[in-house]
Amino acid sequence: MTAPATVVVHRDAGLLAEAAAARLVTRVVDAQTTRGRANVVLTGGGVGTATLKALAASPARDAIDWKAIDLWWGDERFLEAGHPDRNETQAREALLGHVPVDAARVHAMPTVGGDWGDDVEAAAARYAEELAGAARPEDRGGVPLFDVLLLGVGPDGHVASLFPEHPALHEIDRTVVGVRGAPKSPPVRISLTMPVIRSAAEVWLLAAGAEKAPAVSLALSGAGEVAIPAAGARGTRATLWLLDRAAATKVPAGLTRISSPLRRARPMPGWAAPPTARRGGSPR
Repeated sequence: MTAPATVVVHRDAGLLAEAAAARLVTRVVDAQTTRGRANVVLTGGGVGTATLKALAASPARDAIDWKAIDLWWGDERFLEAGHPDRNETQAREALLGHVPVDAARVHAMPTVGGDWGDDVEAAAARYAEELAGAARPEDRGGVPLFDVLLLGVGPDGHVASLFPEHPALHEIDRTVVGVRGAPKSPPVRISLTMPVIRSAAEVWLLAAGAEKAPAVSLALSGAGEVAIPAAGARGTRATLWLLDRAAATKVPAGLTRISSPLRRARPMPGWAAPPTARRGGSPR
């Protein structure tokens, strides 16, 4: 079972990142209140990293129990540890170095040159084992229940490291796959597979900039995931497209659109955007 998509449009990329951070606080606190823990899948990219920076700068971050959250990644560049292009490196600089997160619960994807050398498939299999080891009996698909899975959207519509018409996009038996020959540098990567993405409770797709507008439009217009992988990314409980105005210029008419300028006052731990609002309104 999957949820229909909701589109939320913010004035610019900065406000988008701040609003995504505020939403993330609320969702994590809800999960920790309900189950005592939370699982979040992080993404890289401009907006993804900006969201982590906004979270680090927000006083509301203290509402999260950082000892009771597991952090995963949707994909990673298969590069050496500490490489500036790794999503993990950027996340540590943006957020993880500023909060009291339990290091044992930060599940970075493997690096090249480690125990697996340059064997990206062996490295992907190891991450799959780590996911399976964290799954509980009630979880499905050999992975933990992800409360929120964040995804950036590429100009070509790719999500994680699942690119249009690439073999990794069609993987259904494995939870994690090695990617070779990616059309975007670096060409060797590790990625969660589409079935794992679709197992998350909530999938949030982040996109900013006019260059993303065509892919966003196609994904929301019902394009197939083979051509536009973002079209196949959806959560079991909620699928949320978080856009800035530039990325939303071609959103098909008739979809729910919530334009919500974010107030810069301190977000309260229980704050959440309403499910519907008038265009031009702001969350109360």
